[in-house]
Amino acid sequence: GGLIQSSALVTAYVNLTDPDVRGIHMSRLYLHLDQGFGARPLNPATLRQLLRSFLDSHEGLSDRALIRVDFDFVTRRPALASDNEGWRRYPVSMIGILEDNEFSLEMGLEILYSSTCPCSAALARQLIQEQFDADFAGSEQVDFEKIREWLGSEGGVRATPHAQRSAAEMRVRLTPTFQMFPIVELIDEIENALKTPVQATVKREDEKAFAELNGSNLMFCEDAGRRIQTALNTDERILDFWVRCTHYESLHPHNAVAVVTKGVDGGYVAGAGAPVRLELSRTK
Repeated sequence: GGLIQSSALVTAYVNLTDPDVRGIHMSRLYLHLDQGFGARPLNPATLRQLLRSFLDSHEGLSDRALIRVDFDFVTRRPALASDNEGWRRYPVSMIGILEDNEFSLEMGLEILYSSTCPCSAALARQLIQEQFDADFAGSEQVDFEKIREWLGSEGGVRATPHAQRSAAEMRVRLTPTFQMFPIVELIDEIENALKTPVQATVKREDEKAFAELNGSNLMFCEDAGRRIQTALNTDERILDFWVRCTHYESLHPHNAVAVVTKGVDGGYVAGAGAPVRLELSRTK
């Protein structure tokens, strides 16, 4: 709820409606941004006022304006089990659009998480069973302590499922009535849906809890997309969304990608113009 100062990249646009006019007044946009952000914090009201000043300074030339602000939101996050906490960085985009007098508000966010492959987990369990059969073949009864010791050995658990760092990139269209952007609320909502967010600081008990979370939340990229889709569909603050879940595969030299949308008005979200990348997408 407090104010912080952050470096940011600001992108500003107005359209040009008159085909006989060769260009816009770029310096006016810069001066409005310099004055507006110098005097006021970044919030929906500030974006709306700046967009209005863009159009007023381009009267007769423009009827649509857009501002996008990209910055890193840095916050303290608690560890899973210990009493530690650490800094986490979340790339955030704030996007305001004013068309005539209609104001729309969008927010972009990227959240990192861990994903453990369900197929790999099943194969690891199968290999452990096969090793058990080989090590205890012919035994009518097996001592409890011997099995317990075997389970704790590298020779017993001869395979582990592969997991990878993954990223959920999203653009959400918000109801334009907020006084502040719901950054932390949206981070919590998505991390609670995925269950396996990456950690800032870990001790042994935190890493153990993280391993347990991964083991109980096996997921393909499609599963991650569906979890986020379910969470965002029930959020009344969000009018529309576009989400891309990318699993940076540890098995393959390519990524597994899933894209989910809400689909209002064809699923168009103005801020969703992501750079084109060579990817292998399993679903869309």
